Amino acid sequence: MSEMEGGIVKKFLYVNRKAPYGTVYAQESLEVVLIGAAFEQDVSLAFIDDGVYQLAKGQDTKALGVKNFSPTYRALEDYDVTKLFVEKESLEVRGLSADDMVVPVTIMGAQEMAEYMNGQDVILSF
Repeated sequence: MSEMEGGIVKKFLYVNRKAPYGTVYAQESLEVVLIGAAFEQDVSLAFIDDGVYQLAKGQDTKALGVKNFSPTYRALEDYDVTKLFVEKESLEVRGLSADDMVVPVTIMGAQEMAEYMNGQDVILSF
């Protein structure tokens, strides 16, 4: 843990495993991340399994009758949330690459992702 202005700052990792639409998980995760970042938490996000679709470019949600919230991920940088990790194997299985993401991401293999997770103080899975 690191210290910040006399207080303890914990490392929070938000793990996103669900597709962006059809459940509230993706949007709720994004809202919780923005709130945590506003309170100066050390925030990072991991996108695994269908969670990689949350960052995919070109989402067309008109047929679903819901708003496309993927552009909101671009606001993360304004909150100093710049640690976005995507699991390499999840991208490959879905035919996606880093170029298909709406924001810059760091690609990690499954083993590297597991090691990163082990270094976190708090992990919240959505």
